[in-house]
Amino acid sequence: MWRRKANRLNEEGLKTAIRESILAEKDAMDFYQHAAKKMYNERPRLTFKLLAREEREHARSFYDAYRWEDLPSFEEMMDITPDTGSSWWKELQTTMLGDFDEEMALSLAMKREQALEQELRTIADQIEDPDVREVYLRNARMTHRHLELISEDYKLVHPST
Repeated sequence: MWRRKANRLNEEGLKTAIRESILAEKDAMDFYQHAAKKMYNERPRLTFKLLAREEREHARSFYDAYRWEDLPSFEEMMDITPDTGSSWWKELQTTMLGDFDEEMALSLAMKREQALEQELRTIADQIEDPDVREVYLRNARMTHRHLELISEDYKLVHPST
């Protein structure tokens, strides 16, 4: 039986995917840093601070997998003002209209992490280079763990689930 291989990324596609992955992790980092400041329960606040640091590490792993010389330094990329047009930021701002709703922020984080995990796995399926593919798969596994952590915090602030 014939199985069709997933579309493979060419070099330009791979460059774009990695650059976009760095920026997606930065968006997640910015989301968690900002939302952590608004959390009023200690555990979700600490979880969001932890996740912000881990998202930075994820961005670094993608940056290190980028073998071309056309990016600014990692620190310069991480110091860029948050992208208020990113889906992470827009949804957080919508969540924060009026009074901050911690439960909604946690729910949004779960939704975003689930989507990110799927996106990382989809991109991994398109990468031939085993080392770069493993960067994506490792980050997808970590993203799944983020989802589990956030889910536990959500249960704490919304015990009826």
